[in-house]
Amino acid sequence: MRTQLTGKPMSPRDGAQHVLLVADDPVVTELLTTTMELAGYRVAAADTGAEGATRIAQGRYDLVVWDAALPDPERLGRGRRGASVDRPPLLLLAACDTLHDLVPGLRRGDEDYVVKPLRVAEVLHRARSLLRGRGGPERIEGVPCYGDLVLDDAACEARRGSRPLGLTPAEYRLLRHLLANAECVLSKEQIGRHVWGEYRAHGAIEKLVARLRRKTDQEAPALIHTRRGFGYWLGCPDG
Repeated sequence: MRTQLTGKPMSPRDGAQHVLLVADDPVVTELLTTTMELAGYRVAAADTGAEGATRIAQGRYDLVVWDAALPDPERLGRGRRGASVDRPPLLLLAACDTLHDLVPGLRRGDEDYVVKPLRVAEVLHRARSLLRGRGGPERIEGVPCYGDLVLDDAACEARRGSRPLGLTPAEYRLLRHLLANAECVLSKEQIGRHVWGEYRAHGAIEKLVARLRRKTDQEAPALIHTRRGFGYWLGCPDG
């Protein structure tokens, strides 16, 4: 059962981390509420942006999960100069075709996103990273990384060591998805849905992976690998 919204602010007396979920899709709300409560969080939910902003003003939350399809949460101080340092970290649920507008405005360290259709494991992973703050194993000062591969979501740029990769938007989305699922094999269907939001022929995905591999794997060790008959994955086989 999800936490009921009442007039009283939530208090962390039980030591659990408190999450506010703001989404207008009942299926998403039920899925994430159940999953996050099983993971040990206390979850409250709101189904409009106005209600979510009111809850944040009235209560104390460790993390806000906000569906980016709702009105932009500018009232939370997002992107404003001098925004309150007390505002909780923000995890946005975004459609892939909105990333070009969304990602450049993200603030390092206390904002992140996951792409629809949602993968519960990724939502939990991003939530843990935001709640840890800086210094978690998947981030360097709030920046996603794997070995010497570093991504800058604010600028939509990637580099290998000191070398910029010069990725196209589609290449960046693919690399970001591979990195978010490091050491897990992603099928061509999963990649196509994430990068383009629709089905694409396998040949188009193979060409995109090949272009990304040429830019990413100029140094050793190679990071992008093929699992024949299954898909692609990012990692170091010997690492």
